[in-house]
This record gives sequence, structure tokens and C-alpha cells, in this order.
Amino acid sequence: MARKNRDEKATDKDYPPLSLHVPEPKTRPGDKPDFSHIKISPVGAVAKPELGVTAQDIKGLAFEMVRVMDEDGKPQGEWALELDEEILRKALRAMMRIRAFDKRMMRAQRQGKTSFYMQALGEEAIAVGQQLVLQKGDMNFPTYRQQGLLFAQDFPLMDMMVQIYSNEKDNLGGRQLPVLYSFKEAGHFTISGNLATQYIQAVGWAMASAIKGDNKIATGWIGDGSTAENDFHSGMVFAGVYRAPVILNLVNNQWAISSFQGIAGGEASTFASRGLGYGIPSLRVDGNDFLAVYAASQWAAERARRNLGPTFIEWVTYRASAHSTSDDPSKYRPADDWEHWPLGDPIERLKQHMILRGLWSEERHIQAEAEYEDEMRVTADKAESFGTLHDQKNKRSPAEMFENVFAEIPPHLRRQRQEMGV
Repeated sequence: MARKNRDEKATDKDYPPLSLHVPEPKTRPGDKPDFSHIKISPVGAVAKPELGVTAQDIKGLAFEMVRVMDEDGKPQGEWALELDEEILRKALRAMMRIRAFDKRMMRAQRQGKTSFYMQALGEEAIAVGQQLVLQKGDMNFPTYRQQGLLFAQDFPLMDMMVQIYSNEKDNLGGRQLPVLYSFKEAGHFTISGNLATQYIQAVGWAMASAIKGDNKIATGWIGDGSTAENDFHSGMVFAGVYRAPVILNLVNNQWAISSFQGIAGGEASTFASRGLGYGIPSLRVDGNDFLAVYAASQWAAERARRNLGPTFIEWVTYRASAHSTSDDPSKYRPADDWEHWPLGDPIERLKQHMILRGLWSEERHIQAEAEYEDEMRVTADKAESFGTLHDQKNKRSPAEMFENVFAEIPPHLRRQRQEMGV
């Protein structure tokens, strides 16, 4: 193409046709799993900063990955903590019970006893690790794969199961989609299926705590796909500007239903790097390494309690199962990709660490698995005795749809109820 004179105006013939870049996952069904694009730092290589740092001070941590346990389960680096036996046992127990719970509830859904279920398979360490550093009165604003926040508190299984079955014992009266729990006494804010609302709610709650002069902090939870929602950005702006005492968790499990994380912007950079633009200190952490999860959560919680502001954490993990019982991942990704995930299974990794310290054994692990599966079976049988979603015994009056919505029923709803004759 001949070079134009400086004063000569270019025409459309001087440029190639425009096109858009549409991100594509590296593999599809039938392909060999490939996770070479995941940026993984060596174990123990990432430095642990002081609490009072700024986003600019630690901008590199938004691109690296905090990792503590090596392949043998041995902790390394500045983030390594010598956790006592009680914490480790509680964590492993919670994670194993989550997996047994998920297995039982998945079976119940397939048997038609409930309409819907979502597993935390492969992500158990993240919610459990963070909850173990929180205090009574702190408030979580979770999405639908953080049941570990409840299990880490030994929250009653029965209360969770009856919610899934939507029966007469459900504290929400069967009005909420299964697994969208609401337990104020456990610091578990009502889960919304409309994702990213968790950030603006968590930041607002944290700001209210600060305004009151309280000492309680909040945590917000979303997935990689939800970073494309406006609420994510609104929450980040307010958290950064007002330095709210909040931990902003982003669980990057690589998939937003059937859309891989590149569609939400994960192909161009790390999600953790987004926090830098809001002036929020940001970390990128191995979400399948319980020791790393605990250490990073403790650091972030301490920052919030010392009035040093928010922390944004990208937890790198993998959604081992389907998005939900209404999803079929074999349609969009290799069937055995979970087996090749480079960061491994969080339960197996913590088990290995505890065996290395002489606190656990393969035999005890097998025994515990059987115990927890039996616990879930017995509890599920009891929960089902109060009714399941499709039982006639669980049939509800249409009048209930008008209850517990408004403090006083407005005139138009009162007329509708009268027209229905209920």
C-alpha cells in the first residue's frame, strides 16, 4: 500500500475490514484437557505483605498466585502458617461432609424429591477456609456454591435439607429456590439467584457497620462470570472509595454455566487485576490449597478489622461438576478435565498435609467417608419425613403466596386474593 501524504485523507480502501475478537476455550468435548493457559506461581514463591499496604504496593500479587502446599503436602513460604490440629480436623471434616451432603442431595434431585441442586465439588476449601477466620456477628453475602460457610460452623444439616425439600419445616416456607439459604443466626445472608448483588449488599452492610462504630466485617461472594455485571463495579467503587471493612471474594472456577471465564474478560488478564483500578489491594490465590485459603483470608480479615479497608481476592479453582442439575457439561468441555486440573483436589491435598503431620491416615479417611455418608442418609430420611417438593403432603395453599411479602398487603394484592377466593 502506498504511503499517503500527511495532508491526504485516508479512505476506507486503505484499511482492512474490521472484526471482533470472540474468546474461545482452549478445549471442547472430545479434546484432550489443556490448562497451560493458567498462570501458576511456584509453591511458596509469593511474598506476604504487611497489612497496611496499598493496591499499588502489591500490584504484582494480582498476577501471581499465593500457594502454600507442595505436592507432598508440605507448607512453604511466607504465607505458611502452623495451624493447630483442631483447625485442620475441623476443616477436613467440613469439606468431607460437604461432599457427602452434595452426593446425597444430588441423588434426591434425580429421584424427583426436589427440583434443583448445585454442588460445590472441587471448591470446598474456599468457603470453609474463610469461614474459619471469621467471627460471630460477621455477615456473609454468598452465592449458591458456598455451603462451606455453614458446614464450617457445624450448622444443622436438617435446616439445610428441609429448605432443599421445601417442606413444612423450611424456615423460608418453601418460597425460595432450593439451596438459596437464609440463616441470619449463622451470618448467612439470603442468597439471590441474580448474581453480583452480593457485592453491593456486602459493601453496604460493611459501610453500615463502620458508620455504627461496630467491629463486624462483611464478605461478598461472586463468580468469574458475574464480574461482567454492573453491580460488581458499583460494589468495587464504593468499597474502594470509602474503604469499607469487607472481603470481596471472586471464585474463578473457570466456568459461568456453559461460558468459559474468557467471555467475562479472564482471557486478557487476571480477574484479581481488576481490583487495582479501584485502588483495592488484590490477591490471586490457589483456591484448592486450604492452607493458602486460610492464610489469605486471615490477612484480609485482619486488614478489615484494623480499619485498613477492603481486600479483593480471586480464588483460582475448578468447577468439577455440572453448573447445576439442569446443566450438562459434556456438551461444552472435555469429560475428564477435572482429573487434569493442575491444582488438584482440595480434600486430597489437605488430607496429604495432615498425613504428613501424623494427624490423619488413609484408613481413618476411608472410615470418615463412610461415617459422613451414613450421617447424610439418616438425616435425609428424617428430612423427607416432613415432605418433599412434590409430595401431596407438602401441597400448599395458594393463599401463602400473599403472605410474608409486605408488612401490610397493598390494595391491589388484596383484590387479587379476593378474586382467587383464598
